[in-house]
Amino acid sequence: MPELYAYTDGACSGNPGPGGWGVLMVAKEGSSVIKTRDLSGGTVETTNNQMELTAAIMALEALEKPSKITIVTDSSYVKDGITKWIFAWKKNGWKTAAKKSVKNEELWKRLENATQIHDVSWEWIKGHAGHLENERADELARNGMEPFKN
Repeated sequence: MPELYAYTDGACSGNPGPGGWGVLMVAKEGSSVIKTRDLSGGTVETTNNQMELTAAIMALEALEKPSKITIVTDSSYVKDGITKWIFAWKKNGWKTAAKKSVKNEELWKRLENATQIHDVSWEWIKGHAGHLENERADELARNGMEPFKN
């Protein structure tokens, strides 16, 4: 069975402003890539964090059946949010420790929902550090944003 990876990234011109998300889906057997798939999109008014979350959501929602997948992101916000912070947010009625509403609550709920049907591992990598798959995800995110820029 191939190993699945989704390299995800978000981009925003201004914050908020027009934004895009990108995903490079990769299926590997051993060290050999057997299949790749590009996903991207964007919107007119968003934030970088919203696009980072959307990229991870779209990667999981693109899977046609329950799968084991590693999401590779350069967003510690996404990785830490879904693997650490979300438990306290839910316990506290979607409030932060400072008793403020959690930003992007609907996207967090959608991401959590998408993780329920898959076996998801999360990996953080440094962005813009020459990692080829992450650079491709960044390019897809910037391309997704392009139609929404003035």
